[in-house]
Amino acid sequence: MADGFEVYVDLEAEASAIRTYESQLLPGLLQTVDYAHAVLTAAWVTIEPEEIDRRVAVRMRRQELATSSDRRLQLWAVLDEAVLRRVVGGPAVMRAQLGRLVEAAHQTNVTLQVLPFGVGAHMAMLGTFVLLSFPEEADPDVVYVETDTSSLYLEEQQEIGRYGEIFDHLRAAALSPRESVAFINAVAAEFA
Repeated sequence: MADGFEVYVDLEAEASAIRTYESQLLPGLLQTVDYAHAVLTAAWVTIEPEEIDRRVAVRMRRQELATSSDRRLQLWAVLDEAVLRRVVGGPAVMRAQLGRLVEAAHQTNVTLQVLPFGVGAHMAMLGTFVLLSFPEEADPDVVYVETDTSSLYLEEQQEIGRYGEIFDHLRAAALSPRESVAFINAVAAEFA
């Protein structure tokens, strides 16, 4: 695991709330094993299969920590419609993955919204991000932006405010959580 991502994993473990916008793939905290394996295999074609397996295992441990009864992380994810329609791992993997999303949407600490293609241009067209909030008021929010070669952590109040504004616009433009579940189920049926 790259050093930059290790920092993110540590921040994620301390966060009380995560707001994320994804345009290409599902957030790691919502991925099934097969979906995660397919994503990592496609993204890291030069890495040995054992390393892919290790990274998938890390992703699954992160999910366990996030949903443990000791700590109820609030997760709010806005997913671009492309995330649901991009076939990752084949139709069976996608059906199972979308079923996992619907299950997650019924958890009291998870809010899922789909940003349909029909919305058109929107404030997050420049890329995905994660906004982490912490239980202690003294710990300021952090915005995490990941690229292929680096990780960026934004901590300036102006930057945090801008990403908070973007997220608010995304969730206002997206389908409601109930409409999003219906939409996810409809897309899953297309993979039958």
